[in-house]
Amino acid sequence: MDKKIRLALIAGGKSAERDVSLSGAKGVKAALDPQKYEINQYDPACDLGKLVTDRANLDVALILLHGPLGEDGSMQGFLDLLELPYQGSGVLGSALAMDKNMAKKLYRQAGLRVADWLMAGPGDKKRIDYFIEQLDLPLVIKPIHQGSSLGMNIADSPDKLKEGLAEALAYDQEVMLEKFIKGREITGGVIGNDNLEALPIVEIIPGEEYRFFDYKAKYLQGASREICPADLAPEVSRRARQSAIQAHKALRLRGYSRTDMIISPDNKIYIIETNTIPGMTPTSLLPLAAKVHGLSFSVLLDKLLKLALEAD
Repeated sequence: MDKKIRLALIAGGKSAERDVSLSGAKGVKAALDPQKYEINQYDPACDLGKLVTDRANLDVALILLHGPLGEDGSMQGFLDLLELPYQGSGVLGSALAMDKNMAKKLYRQAGLRVADWLMAGPGDKKRIDYFIEQLDLPLVIKPIHQGSSLGMNIADSPDKLKEGLAEALAYDQEVMLEKFIKGREITGGVIGNDNLEALPIVEIIPGEEYRFFDYKAKYLQGASREICPADLAPEVSRRARQSAIQAHKALRLRGYSRTDMIISPDNKIYIIETNTIPGMTPTSLLPLAAKVHGLSFSVLLDKLLKLALEAD
């Protein structure tokens, strides 16, 4: 029998998405073939020293961290110092994708369509009228270094914008105010290093009580419907898949990613953001698209780890 791959499963961490990370790790651990992998799990909140000590007995890492100190290049840089290969993007790509402001500049530079936006900080709480004058209402409010829609709101009035800005600033010192684009929410996964493959598009339909795909709509069972492949005209689907690949390239990503988009009523595609470590439970959006594409959850994980070792 071939020697088992010695895997560091990294989950937990200190971000607001810690519980999501640990939940994902349970599903991943159950899906990984014990005949192929010797699994050691590490929580960056308390196990970094142990990870350093164990490095000589590890072959590859699977990062299941979300948000700051995990998805932003910090853990990637740490693993680079240990010379331990890992799935997904490196320091630069991870940091670019995590900074929503910088990512949007790169999307636009690559010829992708994005909603107009302005940045706000703690000193801008009295500039509500200016933001409305420049972008009009409604406005999407989001901390630029958070995931899972944490701290995100849609404001229809000056008072709601003021409240939403204050809430977002509790999560981050930089907040994006973005023109609201009405349309269908979709997401497109990409897998590969040099040769990129776009997965089938998923349409996300939050329940009627949710205005957008917020934290509860994402993680509360039955709160949203995910349709894959999305019921789109073939040309729109092709453009959406190509947009996901272009976004992946624009941010210098590798391994895999999942780009969230909006299709406007006139079939224009707007890039919202790109996830470099998408949710990885068996029912998460990227595994769902992979399944429709013919890759079971365990085979998807095998593929991501193979790409990690290939890129090393």
